[in-house]
Amino acid sequence: MMKRNNKNKKSLFAGTTVFSFLIITLLFFGIKFGAAAQKVVPAPEFSDGTAWFNVAEPLSMKDLKGKVVLIDFWTYCCINCMHVIPDLKKLEAKYPHELAVIGVHSGKFNNEREVENIRQAVLRYEIEHPVVADSNFLIWNAYGVRAWPTLVLIDPEGNIVGSDTGEGHYEILDKLIGKLISEYRSKNLINDAPLPMSLEREKYGPGILSFPGKILADEAAGRLYIADTNHNRIVISSLAGEIVDIAGNGVSGNVDGSFEEAGFKHPQGMALQGKFLYVADTGNHIVRKLDLEKRTVSTIAGTGKQAGYAASGGMGTLSPMNSPWDLVILGNKLYIAMAGVHQIWEMDLESAVFKPYAGSGREGCIDGVLDRCALAQPSGIAVSERKIFFADSEVSAIRYVDLEKGMVRTVVGKDLFVFGDVDGKGDEVRLQHPLGVTVYKGIVYVADTYNHKIKVIDPETRECKTYAGIGTAGFKDGPEPQFYEPGGLAIANEKLYVADTNNHAIRVVDMKTREVRTLRLKEHSDEYSMEGILLPEFPGFTKMLEVPIITVNADTDVEIVINLKFPAGYHLNPYVPLKYSVENSKGIRGEGSIKSTEMEGSSFLVKIPDVEKMFDTLETEIKVSVVFYYCREDNQGGCFMDAIMWKQPVKMNEGVEGTAFIYDYEIQLPTVQQEW
Repeated sequence: MMKRNNKNKKSLFAGTTVFSFLIITLLFFGIKFGAAAQKVVPAPEFSDGTAWFNVAEPLSMKDLKGKVVLIDFWTYCCINCMHVIPDLKKLEAKYPHELAVIGVHSGKFNNEREVENIRQAVLRYEIEHPVVADSNFLIWNAYGVRAWPTLVLIDPEGNIVGSDTGEGHYEILDKLIGKLISEYRSKNLINDAPLPMSLEREKYGPGILSFPGKILADEAAGRLYIADTNHNRIVISSLAGEIVDIAGNGVSGNVDGSFEEAGFKHPQGMALQGKFLYVADTGNHIVRKLDLEKRTVSTIAGTGKQAGYAASGGMGTLSPMNSPWDLVILGNKLYIAMAGVHQIWEMDLESAVFKPYAGSGREGCIDGVLDRCALAQPSGIAVSERKIFFADSEVSAIRYVDLEKGMVRTVVGKDLFVFGDVDGKGDEVRLQHPLGVTVYKGIVYVADTYNHKIKVIDPETRECKTYAGIGTAGFKDGPEPQFYEPGGLAIANEKLYVADTNNHAIRVVDMKTREVRTLRLKEHSDEYSMEGILLPEFPGFTKMLEVPIITVNADTDVEIVINLKFPAGYHLNPYVPLKYSVENSKGIRGEGSIKSTEMEGSSFLVKIPDVEKMFDTLETEIKVSVVFYYCREDNQGGCFMDAIMWKQPVKMNEGVEGTAFIYDYEIQLPTVQQEW
């Protein structure tokens, strides 16, 4: 169900007729709807955007002339917006040269209007088309948009063709885009030139975890189960962080089989019963069952296709689901936070029959009997005695299902556009898009995700207090910790384990002292393959250095020593070798790589052999490039990528003896990290 922003009341394309995609289709097939339908409406510019992502420079409508343009107005909390992304990727793959998809991010929550947070969402959702931050809703208002998601189609001459809201428009968009391309190519008005891309993913390197969404603790067995969401796998470790097993091959997919063969797609919540671990495989719209003894993965519910909003459940793998986000078991019942349809579903584990349990499917914060109440994207779920507590993220609420009375009640939270960061009691409490919840000794612990905090709520008194976190995004341990959009919680041995999603880490809160430390996950390097993750040698953000001329002897190999000066607490990624290349004006090239274990401190050599061939004139110039990843010294959390390049002027002189030239390069963390 789409979300409307009632603060913006302008009609879509104010002053003109609004066309739905259905009407546009009819127009393309020769049916006209009067003079108003013939009016040409130029698409407004993007000049009011506050930042751009995935491109080397801001784009304008002039830059997009000759392309069919599809604008996606989205906000990264919205499940409907998430559902649109796979359709956009399919269209981009089908029309790689003729279609330009532009994401306009107009954030619902305050936290979603911060530039760095939007960048993280672009990375988390693996978006590779240009995105502009519309944090002040200026582009939104220029287009007269009123709901997330909204799609606007623009022809190669820069005129609006039409728009529609919600999800599920792939088929009709495919037809319309194909028709536009055919029509404008016949007029020789299609521009196949690529846009100046500079992907955000190129700026970040691999770490042990990638956007972990949920975590589950088994105190009796001393185990942690981590949904390593963007690595598409489940990591199993000891409570101390020693990795003991991994389920999933790391590639996005829907494959049953052994732990090594299995394919997941952005898994989230988990539930444990004996030797079986149940997983909400969110991106595949299915529930998986892991046999921890046999090390196998099987699908027990869902078809792999997204269910519609009127879905009534079904049995096993014969019926579809819609973005299951978290799980909890009570007896032989599996309760599912079905975020995509704003409901809690119930599955009988013996018969494999599942159906909606709580929520009418309408999006909102309305208490009452199970089939009439309204939920809003439930994303975290936990059980305590005869109550199922859940984080109802889009209404920034903590609510529960009373299993005895068959009713849904709200503990704290009000409505879709009522949110903030306010501790207190009852109706005065404000949260901001909470995603995780667990219950311990009658107290509800909440991952108040967009406030970057952990909070505790007494469900009897409705009192809410901040438990950990200072309220600003960051990565800091100790008594005044910082989190970055934490999404999952679990408790074992008086320790609160936090899936700190945007920090790519598991954090541990000592429940006696409330001090926080980062769990050091230990994975053997020979098992931690990084094959295939190296990126192009010249990403769009490569830094150009200015260097002085050097004088060399043609009879001696030249060594350039580069001293990398890392920020405090960081070092070269031990799993990914640094790469360098040297090239002259005639294309003669030399290249090499070096691992951190082969370096002396943070210095390494770029060797230039066959100097006479490389420097074929008395005065010439060579191009040197270096690409590398660096991480925290404990290798936990996110890693970053850096790339430098310089054109080295060279003069030949037989009388020169020195052959080594030393350069220093001081590495700067991304801006948001410096602020931390």
